[in-house]
Amino acid sequence: MESHVKLPPAEVMLRAVEEKDESFEGVFFLGVKTTGIFCRPGCPARQPKPENISFFASASEALVAGFRPCKKCHPLHRLGTIPPDIENLMDEVLEDPSRKWRDYELQQRGLKPDRVRRWFQANHGMTFHAYCRAARVGAAMGRMRSGKSATSTAFESGFDSVSGFNEAFRLITGVSPRQSVSSVMVKIKRVTSPLGILLVGATDEAVVLLEFGDRRMLATQLKTLTKRFSCPVVPGSNSLIEQMEAELTAYFAGDLQTFETPVEFPGTDFQVETWNALRSIPYGETRSYQDIARQLGRENSVRAVANANGANRIAIVIPCHRVIGSDGSLTGYGGGLWRKQRLLELEGALVPEPDLFD
Repeated sequence: MESHVKLPPAEVMLRAVEEKDESFEGVFFLGVKTTGIFCRPGCPARQPKPENISFFASASEALVAGFRPCKKCHPLHRLGTIPPDIENLMDEVLEDPSRKWRDYELQQRGLKPDRVRRWFQANHGMTFHAYCRAARVGAAMGRMRSGKSATSTAFESGFDSVSGFNEAFRLITGVSPRQSVSSVMVKIKRVTSPLGILLVGATDEAVVLLEFGDRRMLATQLKTLTKRFSCPVVPGSNSLIEQMEAELTAYFAGDLQTFETPVEFPGTDFQVETWNALRSIPYGETRSYQDIARQLGRENSVRAVANANGANRIAIVIPCHRVIGSDGSLTGYGGGLWRKQRLLELEGALVPEPDLFD
């Protein structure tokens, strides 16, 4: 069946299938010709041979083409990178971070501990139990900032001793509980979009990270973020993350052109100057790297502009996707050129072929 939605390049989708990359959740589905089953990109089943794969932009297209939904990854369930059983588990962790989860409790819920561990390792870069500890420490920071003592916070947060609390706190945050009262904390949440998973990170003051979940420089960006803010990065959400998520939904629906959520983007003087120049590019327009260098009064710094462009930590809002080659070509983009093209099509800077958001 011919899709009315333009899919990512075949090599990008094949790599996502090979790596079971759940950040492509909702971007495409794959049908396996030999079994007649269709799956999500991150399906845990054995990988089919490339020649036996058909790609679809939606579950309905796969159904119309005669494929049956997989019983392992449940592609007909509501879209989202998080499997429903794990999503419920995460909700419970964040609702009561002090609770200590044991493997037998996961088994009682019908969850295999190894599967849970692999999912959290792949999607959060840490095991489930490490995720729980990070959420527990994040909640503890909130308690201490509201005036609680370290001793009462330790036991209210589910730690068996003050020394154990201090050790876990310092390991995760890099500071002591006492020092944390005046320190910054970045909360990170994964949100879905028509172009795959986005990671949104924010302090209580501003959004400081907005990146595609499969970007290869993401680990470097997180390290830079931790260094720039001298703070821990913990799972969670806040009002600014929720505001950004709502604005992204409106943006991808074509109903929003200017983001209002506060953002903060520390960097070198030249980087910040470049990023501010990117923010001045109007919706629906593009500029070349040379244009940006000229705007900055640094005509011989095209390469430096390109490097600053690539170091941007707040995709879409700081629209590095609007910078193209002098010849009009779509040059490098950390999220992948196919995403750059879709964003420019959405904004009207390129003619869709056809519209991704029909």
